[in-house]
Amino acid sequence: MSTTPTTLVRFRRRARIEHGAVMFLFVVLALTGFPQKFFPAPGAQAMVDAIGGIDRARWLHRAAGLCFAALLALHLGGAAWPTLKRRARLSLVPEGKDFRDAAAMLRYQLGTEPRPPLLDRFDYRQKFEYWGLVLGGAVMVATGFLLLFPLLATALVSGQLVPVAKVAHSNEGLMAFLVVVTWHVFNAHLSPEAFPGDTSIFTGRIARERLRHEHPLEYARIVGGGAPDPLPEAPWRAVLLAPLRGALLVMYLPGLGFAVVGRHLARRAAALASNLHFRRKEPAESAEPGEPPASAA
Repeated sequence: MSTTPTTLVRFRRRARIEHGAVMFLFVVLALTGFPQKFFPAPGAQAMVDAIGGIDRARWLHRAAGLCFAALLALHLGGAAWPTLKRRARLSLVPEGKDFRDAAAMLRYQLGTEPRPPLLDRFDYRQKFEYWGLVLGGAVMVATGFLLLFPLLATALVSGQLVPVAKVAHSNEGLMAFLVVVTWHVFNAHLSPEAFPGDTSIFTGRIARERLRHEHPLEYARIVGGGAPDPLPEAPWRAVLLAPLRGALLVMYLPGLGFAVVGRHLARRAAALASNLHFRRKEPAESAEPGEPPASAA
């Protein structure tokens, strides 16, 4: 009888608790923020009344925002400190391989690449989501504090930043909501690999076969007993450059998608146009000398 476990550890307790807290705070912020953003919309007033009035909605929104700011600070500190002490590495920071993997995966999905790239513990899609959340969360926290303490803020910076912060806070919240309900929900729950839902972030464990299929490099390292990834030689430099590299990936993926898909569609359109042109000329060229083409009959 085989004693090989059918599941492997994917996430530790701390990561699962942080994910659960982000989920809860995200829902609270959305339910209390959107009725204020879209107050003329049908149903907005009913939602505010269900919460207990506009004052309670604003209080809950601010309390959830402060909790989110504290959670973001604890998370970033908990990630940076072990790296600075050379006890861990920032596994979610994009590397050159992630940018190449994104292009290779897109070509594979378009049928121009024979096989998908081999992915490690966190692939480029998960890093894109992570840094979208971190950088977007930083914008939400900064603009939220500016709106929460406008008099204190305008004593330090220009008062014109207050209306700018209001627009940025509102639009960033809407964009975060749209990204979660489209990109994240599809990848984590509706994609063919995850359907009907990825429970690894809740249970902490992932099916052995699924890990081998989706993250073959990590699977080979775990099963083969390979050496872990090397720690950064310059931890301060790695921590300081992490947000920049994350922002580059966040900006890179949409541009890559437009470029690769656009080029693919252009080539397909050119091939189709060439094929149609060839078919139109073929009857005239195949007609016998002295005979009219078939189209003239």
